[in-house]
Amino acid sequence: MKPRIGRTSLLYTAVAVGWMAAFACGKTQAQWKPDRVTELIVSVAPGGNQDQTARAIQRVWQESKIVSPTVVVNKPGGGGAIAYTYLSQHASDPYYLMILAPTLLTNRIVGTGTFNFNDFTPIAMLFNEYVFVSVRADSPIRTGRELIQRLKETPDALSVAIATAIGNHIHMGIALPMKAAGVEIKHMKIVTFKSSGESLVALLGGHVDVAASTFAALSPLVATGKIRILGVSAPQRLAGRLAGIPTWKEEGASAVFDSWRGVVGAKGVSEAQTKFWEDAFETLSRTEDWQRDIEKNFRVNHYLNGRDARRYWNEQYKELTEALTELGLAKRSN
Repeated sequence: MKPRIGRTSLLYTAVAVGWMAAFACGKTQAQWKPDRVTELIVSVAPGGNQDQTARAIQRVWQESKIVSPTVVVNKPGGGGAIAYTYLSQHASDPYYLMILAPTLLTNRIVGTGTFNFNDFTPIAMLFNEYVFVSVRADSPIRTGRELIQRLKETPDALSVAIATAIGNHIHMGIALPMKAAGVEIKHMKIVTFKSSGESLVALLGGHVDVAASTFAALSPLVATGKIRILGVSAPQRLAGRLAGIPTWKEEGASAVFDSWRGVVGAKGVSEAQTKFWEDAFETLSRTEDWQRDIEKNFRVNHYLNGRDARRYWNEQYKELTEALTELGLAKRSN
């Protein structure tokens, strides 16, 4: 005669089986890690600032055995829209990460883009950096004050190269100091390029008069003597070989502006997958190799996890909206 199994025993068995299944599932989720190639997407052409950032991440990850393998995928064009659209096509897929700059925020504010960081999964903040304004070494403009004076007299007298879109962080890096100095910035002649690398090539070739960029793209040219840096958007002079570059405040323009780089994943990436990437970028930020790269490019190491990065970007979105509204460029506020 078969033993009878009571309802209570059946209930306990069901609960135990369910708990074991949930535990196994949770353990699998908690231990998630990539097992195929991950794409690091950048919205500029090879040689641009974001491209250099992605390749530095790729190199440090591989050499330190943090994450491997990864590939850098360039999707330039449309002020970043092509890259954002590409990432949006891979919803819930953790193998697609994109290097983020304030361009995503400014494009939405000025109405040239529809995406925002809330359309993706915030992963990390990486660093802050400043914007430099340069001319060719043979330019008749010798100082930041001379540039200000020339543009105050005739705002469209000089062509200014930026990457990658009107109203973005590079544009703001020269527009805000010029506005603070009394220049009618709406009338400045701004020329956009797909990357800061391309804008500096145009400067050296004599196709534009002035270029604004972050230091990563500028660094290879500093030692050549072919360019002259007029000013930097930092709150005080930088150290080392850039100690001789005046801030805009010293040149008569009371303005400070810092850019940043961050990382987002596709929308719908799970918590466990997000946590893996957060840890990978936090580990990256602690490596000596990454810190040397930060110092070399005169950046400020500033790791934040996805939640804190989202909070930071929300605050800067508000600040940029106010600034771009004042500049007459804002088309939307949310």
